Amino acid sequence: MFYRLMPSLINAGKVYIAETPLYEITSGGQTWFAYNEAEKADALKEIGNAKFTIQRSKGLGENDADMMWLTTMNPETRRLIRVEPDSNPAQIEEVFELMLGANLQGRKDYIAEHGHEYIDLVDVY
Repeated sequence: MFYRLMPSLINAGKVYIAETPLYEITSGGQTWFAYNEAEKADALKEIGNAKFTIQRSKGLGENDADMMWLTTMNPETRRLIRVEPDSNPAQIEEVFELMLGANLQGRKDYIAEHGHEYIDLVDVY
């Protein structure tokens, strides 16, 4: 929506993505939020041999108000990713159209040809 309707906001550096944690780790009444595998490993190292639980964190739309404040809204702890303008708007338009447009076969062909390039980013266990 911002890219199509309000690109000036992106160009001005006013658009951010709120990053949500992937994991919620609890041990001994303390909670750690891990945003990637390295942070998860660090938290588990800190916990050591103590008993712990790990839960996959829910997406923004599934969090209750308290969790949303704790992980996403609190200015002291939230993580924001600035959306940067791209130097090649024509390429962005082409990718948007391919991935979000009506050309289903083109999207399938792209995934079949290039899917392996993104396999390290897949979040499947």
